Amino acid sequence: MSENSVSAEAAVDVVLRKAGRTKISYPATLLSDDGTHLVVRAAWAGAGVRDFGFVRFEPGDVFTEHYWRDRWYAVKEVRSGGGELKGWYCDVTRPAEVGAAGVVVEDLDLDLWVSADRRSVLRLDEDEFAESGLAERDPSAARQAVAALDELELLARGAGLSPLLSA
Repeated sequence: MSENSVSAEAAVDVVLRKAGRTKISYPATLLSDDGTHLVVRAAWAGAGVRDFGFVRFEPGDVFTEHYWRDRWYAVKEVRSGGGELKGWYCDVTRPAEVGAAGVVVEDLDLDLWVSADRRSVLRLDEDEFAESGLAERDPSAARQAVAALDELELLARGAGLSPLLSA
């Protein structure tokens, strides 16, 4: 196993960093890794229920998470414990890094929610992104982040995210 890939069905940690600190870390099971696109499955890692108004994440929910080493986002398919599709939560992040610490991504504040029926496509946290100062500190990364959010929204409103996730 090279430092850039992990073997399938391995236990891995997913580490989400934000503003230089670890926001959350949780265990996951690796489903596949082709060297560019990495897929893991994890249980809802939050404490209790988190109601966003447009979706509720709760104990028992299962996240199938897609990360790329060459893309500025992660896409998480969210299902209830009973298997019902709730939708897709997309995080705009720097490309994933995979190594001894597991899967590490840096959250860049922008998010997209796509409901299971694809009728609702919501751009989220654009105010947090503006307040983060990334555009001033790292203009190139800020441009990549906005382009990633635009790309995800176009995909969601077009053919949907499934073709991206099956590639």
